[in-house]
Amino acid sequence: GGIVSTVRATREASEEELLAAAAPRLEQLLADGVTAIEIKSGYGLELAAERRQLRVARALGERYGVTVRTTFLGAHALPPEFAGRADDYIAQVCDHMLPALADEGLVDAVDAFCERIGFTLAQTERVFQAAERLGLPVKLHAEQLSDMDGAALAARYGALSCDHVEHLSPRGIAAMRDAGSVAVLLPGAYYALRDTHLPPVEALREAGVPLAVSTDHNPGTSPALSLLLMLNMACTLFRLTVAEALAGVTVHAARALGLQATHGRIATGVPANFVLWQLQEPAELAYWFGQRPACRVVRQGRIVEGGR
Repeated sequence: GGIVSTVRATREASEEELLAAAAPRLEQLLADGVTAIEIKSGYGLELAAERRQLRVARALGERYGVTVRTTFLGAHALPPEFAGRADDYIAQVCDHMLPALADEGLVDAVDAFCERIGFTLAQTERVFQAAERLGLPVKLHAEQLSDMDGAALAARYGALSCDHVEHLSPRGIAAMRDAGSVAVLLPGAYYALRDTHLPPVEALREAGVPLAVSTDHNPGTSPALSLLLMLNMACTLFRLTVAEALAGVTVHAARALGLQATHGRIATGVPANFVLWQLQEPAELAYWFGQRPACRVVRQGRIVEGGR
């Protein structure tokens, strides 16, 4: 079960099969008004399978005309063939997988899972150093299950974002503030895992750390495909204000992807990506759940039907 079963299925799937499986999921997100998306690898844990995932991500962007940012998450879990040899696997990630995929233009950012059931702080830093050598920005699955001090490490490398952050410490918050890193809140995973340890939203708010909100769509801990539902959960579970939640799926989400110059805001000279909703007031986007208010999506200045 868990990541291992998904890794097995991903390794067995062809590029065409992965594309066919991913397309309807992307279509659901686009129908919610999404105009830019991050797609991570991390379910292949070997070069060929990681390459297929990232190639499919690029293909989805081309097919649907949507902005896709690819994130290499080779340091997601330890594959079975490297059992008991985590350092050797990290060497494989840093010395072979990442350079090859970056050389093919398949990687926009690099992520890692720093956790007791994932990789150590030292192993995570090796991944960040490899990304830095290649001129790639980093981000981190940080402090989801425990405080590993990963956010402070990520901040030292100028991380775009730290994701989950339920167990984020004051030291981590200060480091993220100073680095300008975004805290990405993932209420879908929090809900699915029946977590009870809330992220320190008030402390992040007081420190001025930007808050983004996302689905964390994955088969194991967040099989969620509605960004609108995440808006509701961010407000009801994490106590974000409606304004914070809306900023979290627009301007701060764009910043977490390194797209702040071109996405997440309406301004002169910025590509026209926005959604027109049939609502009385913006707060309704976070109020309703289990339904999709009628909308019209404008992407790159063009009205697209059904988000597509």
